[in-house]
Amino acid sequence: MMNISKILLAGRQVYLRRFYATGSKLVETTRDNDTGIDIVSMARAPVNSLNTELLGALKTSLLEAQSNRSKGIILTSSLPTIFSAGLDITEMYNRDKKQLTNFWTTLQDTWLTLYSLNIPVATAINGSSPAGGCLLAISTEYRVFVEGKHTIGLNETQLGIAAPKWFKDPYISLLGYRQAELALLRGSLFKPEEALQIKLVDELARDKADAIEKCKNYILSYNNIPSIGRAATKLEIRNDLIQWMKENKETDLDKFMGLVLLPKVQAGLKLYIEYLKQKSN
Repeated sequence: MMNISKILLAGRQVYLRRFYATGSKLVETTRDNDTGIDIVSMARAPVNSLNTELLGALKTSLLEAQSNRSKGIILTSSLPTIFSAGLDITEMYNRDKKQLTNFWTTLQDTWLTLYSLNIPVATAINGSSPAGGCLLAISTEYRVFVEGKHTIGLNETQLGIAAPKWFKDPYISLLGYRQAELALLRGSLFKPEEALQIKLVDELARDKADAIEKCKNYILSYNNIPSIGRAATKLEIRNDLIQWMKENKETDLDKFMGLVLLPKVQAGLKLYIEYLKQKSN
């Protein structure tokens, strides 16, 4: 009769054969060997604020998954109630031009990588996802939002900032022009049921595990579709915005710098940082 230690060891070996984890402290990739799908989880506590380091680690993880012949990617968060709180405000407040340039170009490159992946990519949104968090989600092909009190949306106007073209265009394509216009002007945030109704997300889920399973089902739905044709179609559909970014990175950077360095914007960012500090105490 097999003893307990051998049973536990056998179970652990089965688990390791099915799941293989790699990554940095900021992003962890778990390969499900049964499906060939990679789960890429952001893990920058407390709220996955997108700073230069997290963005760089995310870009590396996405490219590694694709180069390792992943069947598809599920983007999610290892934090229990937060997908991503968006861009790290401290990266934009009281910084010199070199620091701002490094931050924004890293964001551009990471977005371009995510938006241009030729393999299927879905997002399991397991918590709050404003601003930059919403950008990550809408840059993938399929979104599953966990039910609850958390919200999603591009709320940049509430911080005195205008969402760039590459934030707005995917938003408009999902919501439709008029709905997106109002949402952007108001900086609206949507609860799961609202997000589903306006087509910002594709499905709702009971919890994160359910969201991941639904994302897997989406990716596996392409099993009988030739990958070369699927990839070519995806990149053709997204080509206009991809090419725009490649050709206008410097112009987009200049626009960001001109806006974020305005005294009024800096003052607004300072107030927001102070608000967040008080909220956390």
